[in-house]
Amino acid sequence: MKKEKQDLTKGPLAKQILLFSLPLMLSNLLQVLFNMADIAVVGQFAGSIALGAVGSTTTLVTLFTGALIGLSGGINVLVALHIGSKNRKAVKETAHSATFFSLLVGILFLLIGVFYSEAILTIMNTKQELIADATLYLRIYFLGMPALAIYNCGNAIFSAAGDTKRPLQYLTLAGAINVILNLFFVIVCHLSVAGVALASVISQYISAILILRALCHNKEDYGLTLKDLQIRKDKLASIIRIGVPAAMQNIIFQFANLFVQVGINSFDATIVAGNSAAANADALVYDVMAAFYTACGSFIGQNYGANNKKRIVKSYFISLAYSFTTGLVLGVLLVVFGHSFLGLFTKDAAVIEAGMYRLTVMGFSYAISAFMDASIAASRGLGETLVPTFIVIMGSCVFRVVWIYTVFAYFHTVPSLYLLYCISWTITAIAEIIYFVYLYRKNVKYALN
Repeated sequence: MKKEKQDLTKGPLAKQILLFSLPLMLSNLLQVLFNMADIAVVGQFAGSIALGAVGSTTTLVTLFTGALIGLSGGINVLVALHIGSKNRKAVKETAHSATFFSLLVGILFLLIGVFYSEAILTIMNTKQELIADATLYLRIYFLGMPALAIYNCGNAIFSAAGDTKRPLQYLTLAGAINVILNLFFVIVCHLSVAGVALASVISQYISAILILRALCHNKEDYGLTLKDLQIRKDKLASIIRIGVPAAMQNIIFQFANLFVQVGINSFDATIVAGNSAAANADALVYDVMAAFYTACGSFIGQNYGANNKKRIVKSYFISLAYSFTTGLVLGVLLVVFGHSFLGLFTKDAAVIEAGMYRLTVMGFSYAISAFMDASIAASRGLGETLVPTFIVIMGSCVFRVVWIYTVFAYFHTVPSLYLLYCISWTITAIAEIIYFVYLYRKNVKYALN
């Protein structure tokens, strides 16, 4: 029988983390590329207004999908911790409770998106010429939230067990269908923003069905059976304790970015479209780097459960090194080839030049975020999310809002808006590193001596 679970508590760490992260990286990269395909198809075949409409929803979509990713990060840590401690019952009950809870959260997000999209876009000061298409796109896109919740949960469970290949396979198939449907709905059916949204929804349900089927046919402790698919109060409490703060962090993080979007919306439509095109680079870099954060949480979780303190520290530093290098290389490449990258989304030279403002600042800033996010993942691997969440809320969320209404309000230039990212990351990273060191000394170094 094919081995479905990997022991992350033994073996050469640098090699293990890299091999573990590569399928995750490809999976995340494919998700980004398929989402970029939505915007690229709209930009190339439906015009700049449609491009701006879809692009203006990016922050809002990321807010809700980020919440699901944060929740799945907590699920990943819990399952990894129980696998490391060889608590078979806890692994089974956590996997079932997490799947059911994720589905409920996905349904809740669907209802919010369908009924309140237009109101939220209006509050965000979305351009009047963009709001109708943006609302239509969101209402259709949010129909796929339950499927997205299930896929992320399943991905988290498999990753906690060391299996990152199958989620990649399912996403690859679903993503390929997404691209084909994008082209068909927009070019052949002339559905514009509705077409790309519909293609996304269909592909999300395909990936969810595939990963759910795999979990139901899995013979490991984390495999699912319909009769056990229920929420157990003690496991739900653990999921809420670790996963919900992580989800709330992403929600508040993106909520702060809504204020950034409001700042962008204060400029003309060309700047808005340029920002929409360039913002695709953020997801491209962040999600590739995020593979190493997932690895960090999974390895630290299993080794913490197995009382292996040396591998906890090594897992942190190796994951940090990988993510920093990835962010630096990708950021520089985006600056060098920025015009070509932006040309994938628009043919308008003015929009491309506007997009280069963002790419130039962000390209040299991405690597800084590694220090923040790797430290957060490490703390979560030790079972702590509340304090890291509070730190990132204050350092990267509250700080950004303050920046918008002080520094940006004073200068009101595009560079003064984008600089808030690297400055907020630096402040938050320092605090997160200090807290991880404290947490390690308190919960690991002395406890396991």
